[in-house]
Amino acid sequence: QVQLVESGGGLVQPGGSLRLSCAASVSGFSINNLSWYRQTPGKQRDMVATITRYGSTNYADSVKGRFTISRGNAKNTVYLEMNSLKPEDTAVYYCKAMVTNVNYWGQGTQVTVSS
Repeated sequence: QVQLVESGGGLVQPGGSLRLSCAASVSGFSINNLSWYRQTPGKQRDMVATITRYGSTNYADSVKGRFTISRGNAKNTVYLEMNSLKPEDTAVYYCKAMVTNVNYWGQGTQVTVSS
């Protein structure tokens, strides 16, 4: 009924880039929006970027100008292109789909930015 499969996390040097992918599938319902969140130990899970079904986007101030969220066509795939990565971007990144005001989460993928 609900499936969110993430990929693309890993270790990258400061200033480098990573591209995260999430394939979201919710049978019988329409996905209103897709988001990326991130969380580090001892902190809350914070929204990084969101894209609606119509293509409008919203970003956290900390990633504006560096990260880009985009959406695929028919398969409800969402991407997060992360450029100019900083050590403070290190976190577990989660994909989230909102369906009729209900949130569904991916498993999370670790992104580590270190030299």
